[in-house]
Amino acid sequence: MKILVVEDDPGISAVLEYALKIDGYTVQTTQRGREAVGIARQSSPELVLLDVGLPDIDGFEVCRLIRTFSQVPVIFLTSRGDEINRVVGLELGGDDYVVKPFSTRELMARVKAVRRRYATNQSAPSSLLRYGPLEIDSEKVRVVCGGREVTLTRQEFKLLEFLVKHPGRVFTREQVLDSAWGDGGLVSDRTIDVHVKTLRKKFGDFDFIETVRGVGYRAREL
Repeated sequence: MKILVVEDDPGISAVLEYALKIDGYTVQTTQRGREAVGIARQSSPELVLLDVGLPDIDGFEVCRLIRTFSQVPVIFLTSRGDEINRVVGLELGGDDYVVKPFSTRELMARVKAVRRRYATNQSAPSSLLRYGPLEIDSEKVRVVCGGREVTLTRQEFKLLEFLVKHPGRVFTREQVLDSAWGDGGLVSDRTIDVHVKTLRKKFGDFDFIETVRGVGYRAREL
């Protein structure tokens, strides 16, 4: 598996490269955001470890540009641990968000967790699911709402698909993490809340996700 490390601190970059190679990964590194976009386009890495604070363009912009041509998993690395930056990272299509300083062991665990989620999504059986005005294509990871295609991140898609397959059934955040994410122990409850918020925003007037206070979420019965 080929991993692209985008990190402007040479010390951190060297540690990450060494740890990844020990685990059997092929590693490419760069310290600049624009170069990272070019590498991602040309060499098609299977995962990107992306620092937010880069010297030319920040990691959020790098992720936005990569998402115009690739759905490669992205894990943000940053010293910005406040909620707004986590929300921005997830809304732009990030798969995970690791705050510095972090342990190499934890980061390697998160890399493996994201890989498993991505592999599960890629191998899911093909089907077309209809829910109200939504047409959900699992194979193409594509959602159309009332004839309009809605762009979702991979995890937003998995959350949407999981909920609408069980309309009316209430799921706790822990159940969503286990079933839609597959590695809930490495993702916080807050991650679910952020993704629900972005789904509601993207679907506008079609407000189909209901919050059950003190319990969790459900897709309403139509």
